[in-house]
Amino acid sequence: MAYSHIRLRKFNTKITYPEQNLDNDLSMSVRAGNQIFLRGQVGQDLMGNNVGVGDAAAQAEQAMKNVKQLLEEQGARLQDVCKINIYIVDRAYREAVYRVVGKWLKGVYPVSTGLIVNGLARPEWLMEIDVWAVIPEERMSKLPVPPASLEWRDARNRTAAVKGSDGKRVLARKAAAKRAVGKRSRA
Repeated sequence: MAYSHIRLRKFNTKITYPEQNLDNDLSMSVRAGNQIFLRGQVGQDLMGNNVGVGDAAAQAEQAMKNVKQLLEEQGARLQDVCKINIYIVDRAYREAVYRVVGKWLKGVYPVSTGLIVNGLARPEWLMEIDVWAVIPEERMSKLPVPPASLEWRDARNRTAAVKGSDGKRVLARKAAAKRAVGKRSRA
């Protein structure tokens, strides 16, 4: 069975990080076949509002809420998580962060890598978790197509992509929508 990539909550870093001179097109999640890749999650809700400034456990809790939601939007579950990378800016945060992550992934048994880093993209972030999940083949045929409302992170990113494109992005989205309709009608 051939799969295409499903990219949800697309955004551009010039909007997300206006204080930095960046212009990268990214997604919060990508489904490639039955594999789900998530953008590193931090103490920030999915609309970009900081949560738990100065509190590593609160940031980890928010990050894991995001992980659960992003996985579910792609048709996966926390039980599908295979690999996690956890980044913390101070060894002192390890116990608090790992306790929260462990609560969310109890009984899942993913492989894990933990790193202590000098800093993350924003100074208020104390931790970040990076997740890779695999949906079992028996659930793949039952996955719904994600709603169009999840394609872009927000209206600013959607508008900027259309205005900033030379038509290629618009055509790519139309082609992807046409493929999705064709897959649904064949199912």
